[in-house]
Amino acid sequence: MPDVLLKDGKCIGSGNRPYFIAEVNSSHNGDIEIARKMIDSAKMAGCDCVKFQSWSADSLYSKDYYDSNPIAKRIISKFSLAEIELLELAKYCQSVGIAFASTPYSRYEVDFLVDKCGVPFIKVASQDVNNYPYLKYIASKQVPIILSTGMADIEEVHKAVDAITSQNNQQIILLHCVSIYPAAPETINLNNIVGLKALFKDYPVGFSDHTLDIEIPTASIALGATVIEKHLTLDKTKMGMDNNMAIEPDEMKQLVDQSNNVYLSMGSETRVVSALELAQREKMRRSVVFVRDLPAGHQLQIEDFDVKRPGTGLAPEWIEQLAGFTLKKDVKADNLVSSEDIIEKLN
Repeated sequence: MPDVLLKDGKCIGSGNRPYFIAEVNSSHNGDIEIARKMIDSAKMAGCDCVKFQSWSADSLYSKDYYDSNPIAKRIISKFSLAEIELLELAKYCQSVGIAFASTPYSRYEVDFLVDKCGVPFIKVASQDVNNYPYLKYIASKQVPIILSTGMADIEEVHKAVDAITSQNNQQIILLHCVSIYPAAPETINLNNIVGLKALFKDYPVGFSDHTLDIEIPTASIALGATVIEKHLTLDKTKMGMDNNMAIEPDEMKQLVDQSNNVYLSMGSETRVVSALELAQREKMRRSVVFVRDLPAGHQLQIEDFDVKRPGTGLAPEWIEQLAGFTLKKDVKADNLVSSEDIIEKLN
């Protein structure tokens, strides 16, 4: 699988550490100061990126919807961030050393994020996986694209990838995603990560998680997830559009730490015994010992042997070969067998 190099210099691929995205969405409640605190929390938790949402009342819903739901427009306007605020947050992220990203919902927002904010990638929400003209427009910007696949059947995922690559943009990262908020464990089907990796061998695959805890995204690392996206909040007991499925900063830190440990533990499919483990052989393996006191001249039988620690003597595999040899001196019970005890030399 080729790596995808993000604009922040991080490489996404099977040979690299997982990339962690703290999804803020609307948990800042439209308050830029809360948003700054969330950036600080994501940085302290070890995340690589803080991702916002660039939607506005104009780009999210149609007039027909607002005519039927007049309060919705006021709520969406309250929870959204203006461009000047997003740009300020992008600069703040740069100052504290964490990447800034956002999910756009219009071509205008794509242009703003790429041209003004210098985002490392464009995140495409699951709702746009079948918005092929929009995907082509994003791809034409020649930035990496992280594509969530919630609600999409596999044919739609193929079409989305084809739309992006039609613009000579191969910088694609697919995220397995279940668009249920929150999602119960039995709905997740983590093995979809394995399936996506098999079907889309040219692209890294990650996981956008909407479960309530951290064990499922942590487990996704063992299946090959290269990106983890998880919703973050400062206080999930407070009312908010995303707080019912977000985790708090201490949980985010646990997620990052535990996922990195899983990544480090995966190793190679090739069986290799490390130097540290080889050193344990002398301590923990067993060697051949005499079961009883035996006199010189005794012809050895299999019944004359047992095996006990340490592993500094003859290995147990020698027992059958020792049968038939003759002792050249008296030996004591429970002592390690040595080639010096035997008349004929061992090969």
